Amino acid sequence: MTDYRFIKVSRAGDVVTIALNRPEKLNALTPALFGELGDAVERAVAEGARALVLTGEGRFFCSGADIAPDGAGYEGLPEDLGELLDAAYNPFARQLAALEIPVVSALNGPCAGAGMSIALAGDIVVMGEGAYLLLAFVNIGLVPDAGATWLVARSAGRARALEMALLGERMGAQEARAAGLVTRVVPDDAVLAHAQELAARLAAGPTRAMGLIRRQVAFALEQGFEATLDVERDNQSIAGRSGDFAEAIKAFAEKRKPQFSGF
Repeated sequence: MTDYRFIKVSRAGDVVTIALNRPEKLNALTPALFGELGDAVERAVAEGARALVLTGEGRFFCSGADIAPDGAGYEGLPEDLGELLDAAYNPFARQLAALEIPVVSALNGPCAGAGMSIALAGDIVVMGEGAYLLLAFVNIGLVPDAGATWLVARSAGRARALEMALLGERMGAQEARAAGLVTRVVPDDAVLAHAQELAARLAAGPTRAMGLIRRQVAFALEQGFEATLDVERDNQSIAGRSGDFAEAIKAFAEKRKPQFSGF
């Protein structure tokens, strides 16, 4: 795998794990880190990965944006934060949303600000019992970004999104699951292993259908029932011609478990 400065990348079978790797900075985000994330995801897909795991090194998943210069080339936040979002944050958010393979987030620790945006972008979110979510933006006079507004409001609803964004208070793991923001809560020392097990299961599945499912759910969140019926029809036409569907039919006839290839 390619060596990076701010992230770690590993592969097991068809699962690629990408870990934010600035533990001394609580995995705070910089443009350079986003550049490495984007490159790593692109490479993983190009090299045939069928599922991704996103996690963090150390005791935090991510503390959000790095707001202070570090004396080693990072100059801190620019005057126009909107330009920063356009240049670094939003391209990665769009890249994750457009993936054709599933993403599992492994929240090994607290998750704040734009780090929460990255975490909740996962299709399945596994959270440690001791972790928490924090829309911290209001605490420093900013607004949620990198997709956090959409992700929280769509998952937890208007009232909860406004409460989290306006008060800037921590939300524990069990409350986050009850609110529909995360999928599973497990002991802190089991987060990564559990996420990787789920990713391995997804990677062994019908990858093309999963990519269609990702897009189909995103479409349904924005469109009405009739339009969604049409998208389901179109996607089913594609999935019905896939090699994985043919394999499933053959396996059913032969009374065995299908062996999906992802095509």
